[in-house]
Amino acid sequence: MDRQGSLTALRRAVLEFERAHDVGPDSWCVALSGGADSLALTAVAAALRPTTALIVDHRLQPGSAEVAAEARERALGFGCVDARVVEVTVGTAGGPEAAARTARYAALDDARRGAVVLLAHTLDDQAETVLLGLGRGSGPRSLAGMRAYDAPWGRPLLGIRREATHAACAELGVAPWQDPHNADPRYTRARLRAEVLPLLEEVLGGGVAAALARTAAALREDTDTLDDQAGHLRADIVEDGTLETARLAGLPASIRRRVIRGWLLDGGATGLTDKHIRGVDVLITDWRGQGGVAVSSPLRGQRMFAERRDGELVLRREPV
Repeated sequence: MDRQGSLTALRRAVLEFERAHDVGPDSWCVALSGGADSLALTAVAAALRPTTALIVDHRLQPGSAEVAAEARERALGFGCVDARVVEVTVGTAGGPEAAARTARYAALDDARRGAVVLLAHTLDDQAETVLLGLGRGSGPRSLAGMRAYDAPWGRPLLGIRREATHAACAELGVAPWQDPHNADPRYTRARLRAEVLPLLEEVLGGGVAAALARTAAALREDTDTLDDQAGHLRADIVEDGTLETARLAGLPASIRRRVIRGWLLDGGATGLTDKHIRGVDVLITDWRGQGGVAVSSPLRGQRMFAERRDGELVLRREPV
């Protein structure tokens, strides 16, 4: 794509996203880091409707406050109606990347004031997400990647290559911030970006990132269909918060595990993995009187267990 066409392509992508999804008639927010992807998205979004830039300062690097302040000034220069810097404290749960992501999303959710938040994930980010899910064996839901719209989060650039956002910044005459974490080999995603994807492109003759994104889209369609079927079944099978194991046992595995997942989420479980769901599934398919399966609970100081009692699956909580 030539440089002069990059902003036009990004604007078209955001307009198509706006037409395809119910994001409300008024304003929206953009998550702005100061990097090329979010700078280009902010410039385009601000030209289409009243836009508030939300800049999360993770305070993980020296000079992060200055980077955030510069991003704020650029957002206002692009025509944003407001630009706010939100400082966060990053924990340690799940490792540095996951902890930063958790803190960032929580801060954005608190600051958005009911508006949709546009995120500048590109097709390249989608490809990296699919590879991460593949390497972790976390099932089709992870391989399905990121959704274009998962309220309140909107990702209008999932069909845009990263090179186009850099070209758009050149067209705008701005030099994006280069996050040193993106080139730090201690971070898994950074190594995927710098080493794995380029190698795959070389070995397979190019087009790998786009192919991975297409794979995610196809899996997401299948997953949505199966989730819908499982949701209707769950409404019939769940009674007083319990699941009848006899009715579950006869279901296809892909549907049964989705019923289990929905039941766990309805019961307050968080951070579910494929391993959690398969562990609970064993209580139905290979019942030998074993104990319950621990699943994540949102309540500090408590653990949640899925157990089998008298032919039913029940949820139990106990203090840590």
